[in-house]
Amino acid sequence: MSSDKVDTIRSSSMGVVGRAESHVRGQHLTLDSSARPQPDAFTNSEAFLAGISSCGVTLIEGHARETGIPIRGLDVTIEGVRAASDSTRFASIAMTFEIRGVSQEQAESLVETYRGR
Repeated sequence: MSSDKVDTIRSSSMGVVGRAESHVRGQHLTLDSSARPQPDAFTNSEAFLAGISSCGVTLIEGHARETGIPIRGLDVTIEGVRAASDSTRFASIAMTFEIRGVSQEQAESLVETYRGR
């Protein structure tokens, strides 16, 4: 038997063009198409970026705890730029890490751990 982790998410239409609901482990998330002119929910692009930035938060917090680095707080801001000529792709993505309670050297080491995984 394989020990691989498999994440299965089911996304379904909701009767509104450009909106879907995703289900996993009894949880649900409504997502709007990034192409919708007036999105009401997180868009697919925003959810993608949120997944990346929240991974930064949880990975760095976990690594800090495992290595005894006493962080007091952590914020990760992510910005994705999509060109008006092709809004289906990100032209660039930038992340900013604000880690409280550590030295600059410790913060850089923690961010480097995130980048390396």
